[in-house]
Amino acid sequence: IVVPDEAPLSQPYWLREEPATGIYRVTEPQLIGMPEDPPAIESDLSFLIGGQLFDLSTEPIQVEETAAGEQSRTRLVVIAPISLEFSSNVSLFVPGASRDVKVVATAARAGIGGVLRLDVPEGWRVEPASRAVDFARAGEKAEYTFSVTAPARRGKAAITGSVEVSGRRYAAGHTPIRYDHIPTQLLQPTARIDAVSLDLERRGQRVGYIPGAGDRVAEALTEMGYDVSRIDAAEISAERLAGLDAVVIGIRAFETQDVLESRVPALFDYVAAGGTVVTQYNREDGLEAAPLPMRISRDRVTREDAPVTFLAPDHPVLNTPNEITPADFDGWVQERSVYVPAQWDDAYGPIIAANDPGEEPLNGQLLVAQHGAGYFVYTALVFFRQLPSGVPGAYRLFANLVSLGKE
Repeated sequence: IVVPDEAPLSQPYWLREEPATGIYRVTEPQLIGMPEDPPAIESDLSFLIGGQLFDLSTEPIQVEETAAGEQSRTRLVVIAPISLEFSSNVSLFVPGASRDVKVVATAARAGIGGVLRLDVPEGWRVEPASRAVDFARAGEKAEYTFSVTAPARRGKAAITGSVEVSGRRYAAGHTPIRYDHIPTQLLQPTARIDAVSLDLERRGQRVGYIPGAGDRVAEALTEMGYDVSRIDAAEISAERLAGLDAVVIGIRAFETQDVLESRVPALFDYVAAGGTVVTQYNREDGLEAAPLPMRISRDRVTREDAPVTFLAPDHPVLNTPNEITPADFDGWVQERSVYVPAQWDDAYGPIIAANDPGEEPLNGQLLVAQHGAGYFVYTALVFFRQLPSGVPGAYRLFANLVSLGKE
C-alpha cells in the first residue's frame, strides 16, 4: 500500500480547525459523533469460504508484542515528512524590538530536505526569509533561529512555521500520546508560537518556583526575564530562600507536596523579612496558610469575559510597576477564577471582584496581605491558563504581583 502524496495528515477531526469559544469546528458534519477518525487508508478484503464470497473493509493495523507479552495495536497514520516545534509556546516582545525565535525541525525519514519559513502577520518582520533544511537520517533534529521584529504598537500575533518538501508545504507538529491503557494517539497541531508585543515592566530578578499539580507558569516567568529556580517543598528553609526576590507557589501545591504545609512558617518568616510569596489556586481541602488563615470555597467565575471591579484601585498591585486597567482583562481564556476564597483573615485586602451573570460578586479573586516588610498573595485568578496562552494583561498583572515591595 502506497500512501498518496496528497493524502491529508492524520489529525482528530475535531482538532483540524481552530475552535470557537467553548466549541470545536467540524467542517464535515458526517464525522460528528464518531469516536475517532475514519481510516487513513482502507483495505477491501475478499474471502471465499465454502463457496460463499465475503467482502470486508478494514484498515492496516500494526500489531506488536509488548515486553509484558501483550499485544499493541497501532493504526496507520499519515505524518509530515518533517515536523516542526517551537522552543517555547509564547514569546514576549518589546514593541518595535527584535528577538530570536527558535524552531526545531525533525525528519521522519532519511535523506530528506526542504525550505523552512516563518509566517508572520502584517506589521511583523522576520529575517532571514527562509532557511534550507537537510537531513541524512530519520529522527534527526536541528534547531533554526530567525530574528523577528515586532510592530511598534502593542498586540498579539500567531507566528507559524512551515517547511516545503517536494513542492508541498507542511506546518505540523508531532505529539504522540502514549499510555498503557489506551491506543497510541497522535496529534499534529499547526506549529505556532504566540508572539506578544507589550509594555511590560518588572521589579526584582530572582524568583523561586514551588511546583504544584503541573503548569507552565515557571516558563512564563523565565520568558518575562526572571531568573527562576525550582524549589521542592522539602528544601524550603531560610537559607534556601535567602536572596530570592519572590517565591511563587504552583497550583494545588499544598495537595501534591504534603510537606509544604509544614513549611508555611518558613515562608512567612521570609515574607516578614521583605520577601513576596504568590500562592496560586489551591482546593479547599488542600490549603492551610496559617498564620494568615482563609477558607477556600468551590466558587469560581466561569465566564472568561466576566467584568471585573477594582476594590482597591490605589493598591500597588494595580499600579506598580504596570498600571492595570479593565482592558488588561480582555482576551482571557476559559475562565476567570477557580476555588475563590469565601472567608479570610483581616490582614488580607481584597483587590478584585468578579462574578458570572446573575450571581453575587466574589471579592476573593486576589488577596494581598502585608506581613512585616513583605507581602503574601493568594490569587484564584487562573494565571496558569492565561500565561501559556499569551494573554498580555495577565503578564502585566502577574509581573505586579511578583514585583510587590521591590524598588
